[in-house]
Amino acid sequence: MKARDVAVQGVLAGVALVAAFLVWQREPSRAQGEVTVEDAQASALDRIRYDEEARFVELFRDPQDRDTVWVRLGNKPAKPGSEAGTTDGGVAQPGLGDAGTDAGSIATASPAPVPPPRELRGNDVALKLFSRFAPLRAQRDLGVLDDKKLDEIGLAKTERGLTLTLDGTPRTFLLATPASGWGAPYLQRTSDGHVFLLGPGLLPDLEAASSRLVDRRLHTFDVDGFDHIVISTGTTSRAFVASGKPPGAVQLSPVDAPSTPDDFARNWHDRLWRLTPVELLGRGEA
Repeated sequence: MKARDVAVQGVLAGVALVAAFLVWQREPSRAQGEVTVEDAQASALDRIRYDEEARFVELFRDPQDRDTVWVRLGNKPAKPGSEAGTTDGGVAQPGLGDAGTDAGSIATASPAPVPPPRELRGNDVALKLFSRFAPLRAQRDLGVLDDKKLDEIGLAKTERGLTLTLDGTPRTFLLATPASGWGAPYLQRTSDGHVFLLGPGLLPDLEAASSRLVDRRLHTFDVDGFDHIVISTGTTSRAFVASGKPPGAVQLSPVDAPSTPDDFARNWHDRLWRLTPVELLGRGEA
């Protein structure tokens, strides 16, 4: 090959690398009419917090592994006066006065202690959802609305909120509470009062975080990721070899009869393979 040909190929390879780098750095395409609520790089996002009246959900990166997201689920203390007191049925208590004039007493129940928040490993849905909040985008920018309009769309007295921590700095937003319990997800940026209409798929995963965002896998290898299995009980064990590749069925055969698939063993193993835990221990829980 001539030196000129080598030089031309080198230039073409360099141009290709530059083009690939520019495509990689380019801002992701957005839907028509979409607006930016908070312009930030995904690498700057450290934590997402979603608040409701009685509970909260947080998604945050693992300090030791930025590709791992944890889900923090917590409850809030009951507000004063939210639990009605119990009324004593007209029986005077000793030391409170004359039994003939005491009309009764009210015993105020102590609020139940709030359990500590739980931290559980996030699944792939949590990881994808985390990246969708930086930059945070919405379908429309409704501008600054008056108090009457804020009340109509559920932002005047809402107790729902969203906080994004970007490079250690929190950015706070209010989330509408529709009167019917569902509706368009309106969001208000507290820094300037602008109201936005979010897309329909951004908040439902946070609202149902305990079922949608928690990693419930018992293992991370694929159905074709093993060569044999051994089933043991006490001092007795049986070994099977695996054959076949997805999308076809994976067969299990006894080690001493590899050409004779055992359908019972395969069906039993398939059921075990698909087991999903109902409850999990969080990080630090005994």
